[in-house]
Amino acid sequence: MAEITVRGAGVFGLSIAWVLARRGARVQVVDPFGAGSGSSGGLVGALAPHVPENWNDKKAFQLESLLMAEAFWPEVQEAGGVDPGYARLGRLQPIVDDRALDLARSRIDGAKALWQGRAVWDVVPSSDAGEFAPRTGTGFLILDTLTARLHPRHACAALVAALRTRRVEVVPDAQDQGAVIWATGWQGLLALSDALGKAVGVGVKGQSVAFRHAAMVAPQVFVDGLHIVPHADGTVAVGSTTEREFEDPSSVDDQCDELVARARAAMPVLADAPVIHRWAGVRPRARSRAPMLGAWPDRPGHYIANGGFKIGFGMAPKVAEVMADLVLDGLDTIPEGFGVDASM
Repeated sequence: MAEITVRGAGVFGLSIAWVLARRGARVQVVDPFGAGSGSSGGLVGALAPHVPENWNDKKAFQLESLLMAEAFWPEVQEAGGVDPGYARLGRLQPIVDDRALDLARSRIDGAKALWQGRAVWDVVPSSDAGEFAPRTGTGFLILDTLTARLHPRHACAALVAALRTRRVEVVPDAQDQGAVIWATGWQGLLALSDALGKAVGVGVKGQSVAFRHAAMVAPQVFVDGLHIVPHADGTVAVGSTTEREFEDPSSVDDQCDELVARARAAMPVLADAPVIHRWAGVRPRARSRAPMLGAWPDRPGHYIANGGFKIGFGMAPKVAEVMADLVLDGLDTIPEGFGVDASM
């Protein structure tokens, strides 16, 4: 039986640990701050695809992961009995002018060709979208049926519960056993940069808010750079900001108030909804902007799974599978642009 230590209990670390344990490995997960304590403990949980054009390995990998999520998260829920809040309900985006309308329609065929017939990208009248829909200048919206949602905090709790059924606990400290997978978030990227003598990634602070508003089965919305995500617990999460320079990783400030104002301007249905949560945290961004996956250079038996940035939850099912393939079987199916070398 393979022995593996996963350092970091965000969505990458927990998902990798779950797949390893499911494949029969003996796993320990080590995180001094506990599960979901970093950027994986946020509020938003938008599992959204890139536009269906200019196809590349990153978009193909993300598509596979988004499709895998339909089996991955229900399996996690069934194993541990905790609902991660997953639902594939689609996404609406406003079309602001005639030029944008033409562009949106031109992508319909791209989705047919690239999304394997398992999801559609369409243009629909805003009158068909229901009350949980953004303002639009043309009377039309983009609707894609690939986008899904989950609640980040609930998803981490669901993974922890599933791992317990395999006798895997998240512990604050432990000696390494067997191969070691480093999924340690933005601080791990800084440590890796120091170890390699060159910057391979940074932390980018983000903030988000949650409204009390029940729209549990409505599609999420992407408008004015905001992800607006209805959750099954009767909240609507909105996020997030991007700050490359910051002093306090966990402090919320006036940018949260701006999120609230922008969300209410775009979504009249939120005009009177109370804000019940505010969150700030730091997301790990690799220099390549893609997830950083693979063997740690010149450190045998050590591996890296980091750099999820804004798409970590969407990428997690596929990341977990390819990292398990690599560590357990020596099978490297990681796209070239995701390797550690791509950020060096």
